[in-house]
Amino acid sequence: MDSNQKKTLVLGASDNPARYSYLAINRLRAAKHPVVAIGKKNTKVFDVDVDTEKKQYPNVDTVTVYLNPENQKGYYDYILSLHPKRIIFNPGAENEELAGLAKSNGIQPMEACTLVLLSTGQF
Repeated sequence: MDSNQKKTLVLGASDNPARYSYLAINRLRAAKHPVVAIGKKNTKVFDVDVDTEKKQYPNVDTVTVYLNPENQKGYYDYILSLHPKRIIFNPGAENEELAGLAKSNGIQPMEACTLVLLSTGQF
């Protein structure tokens, strides 16, 4: 894996082209980042399988969150168990509680938009 490639978990993935998580998977793959995804239903977005189970994916660099804070609660332990370098809280997903847990586990929380980070070369 190229050092510029960041394996990314899209949490709250959707196969609906109108959803930002769908666009994020598309843009991440266009930028050659490896992507794994978890959503409400087993489906596929481009070449990425969307799972419904909390799988232990190895070497996750970034978790990008597209769930509101209430829906994130069941994923706290799971996200922390992946030991990502950072968690991106996309607009509407901002969560002080999870951000605090991330910091105390050495994970960088970011309130940002994955699509903007990708388009400006800051991902």
